[in-house]
Amino acid sequence: MSTTGETRERGPYAKGVQRRQEILDRTLDVVASRGIDGASLRAIGEAIGVSHAALRHYFDSREELLLEVLRERDAHSGVVMGDTVGAFARLGLAADDNVTVPGLATLYTTMLATSVEPGNDKSREFFARRFEEARAGLARELAAELAAAGRHTDLDLDQVASLIIAAFDGLQVQWLLDRRVDISATLRLLERLL
Repeated sequence: MSTTGETRERGPYAKGVQRRQEILDRTLDVVASRGIDGASLRAIGEAIGVSHAALRHYFDSREELLLEVLRERDAHSGVVMGDTVGAFARLGLAADDNVTVPGLATLYTTMLATSVEPGNDKSREFFARRFEEARAGLARELAAELAAAGRHTDLDLDQVASLIIAAFDGLQVQWLLDRRVDISATLRLLERLL
């Protein structure tokens, strides 16, 4: 007990944090092998040796678990890109990284598609915020690149950013259907066109 009369809220135990991370890491494997439709909370729990109740302890719903996998992967992509300079160079690195984990691209694409359906409020909020932040960040990065090069454009950079994001996501879907599609090379072509 504290001698000052203050009580401190306990944080998560290291074992619990580790277990939660293990669930996140292994969920992507389940999605990759069974598809998103075969990745119910029960199926994920069975595949990774965790009870349904234990999964529910960490995640309120399947949607929440799958969105957390995407959040973790977004954080990983930030690490992969590191200090890479240039919007298209960074996008190329993200694309190259994404194709090393096909289950991730499938998860992202499927969750994005279902986010527009009624009843998927958490997914809708996640993707709306993600797109808003991506557009704003990409527009800022493009503006900085233009300024550094002493160039000016009359193009609305928010719209340009939306176009680039749409191209990236569309290319990723094409790659899921045909692995010959080279996302990075096509993004470099888009850079030259802009």
